[in-house]
Amino acid sequence: MEIRSFAISGVKLFTARHIGDERGYFAETFRADLFAAHCGDWTFVQDNESHSVRQGTIRGLHLQSDPHAQGKLVRCTAGALFDVAVDIRRGSPTYGQWVGAMLTPDNGKQLWIPPGFAHGFCSTEPDTVICYKVTSYYSAECDKGLRWDDPAIGIDWPQVADPATLSPKDRQQPLLAELPAYFTWSE
Repeated sequence: MEIRSFAISGVKLFTARHIGDERGYFAETFRADLFAAHCGDWTFVQDNESHSVRQGTIRGLHLQSDPHAQGKLVRCTAGALFDVAVDIRRGSPTYGQWVGAMLTPDNGKQLWIPPGFAHGFCSTEPDTVICYKVTSYYSAECDKGLRWDDPAIGIDWPQVADPATLSPKDRQQPLLAELPAYFTWSE
């Protein structure tokens, strides 16, 4: 498995090696020992899946605050998506900056988004399925968000991103400047 770091500390991109022949391929998609060596000792407690029927569907930016903050290991099992992590750790040298990656079943890429980041994605093909492991159970009280198109963040979304696909909740998320300090930076 190939592991890549970003300029924003904590976020990692895992790329599974596909071993294939004319029948298809085999891929090891998760190894606890490799994950712990590169991301720390996290325990995944829940797997989630989301299906986006339309190309251009935008979901996010989402996060969970303490005491139920979530880290997410995200992959695409059908279609294709542009996945984004935004640093919301107050005091971080990369506060308000983002990283993104195209995830598809064929490229085998998975994005690790630790607690302290907002997460969102855009389906770039119809019938896209995103699957992700999380480090904390869902908590309605800790379910928070950030505006997907905040100009202060400046995410370069794919051209197919369609604001008409936003959920009512995502249409009302705050700007980064309005976001409480849910997380603070510590080295």
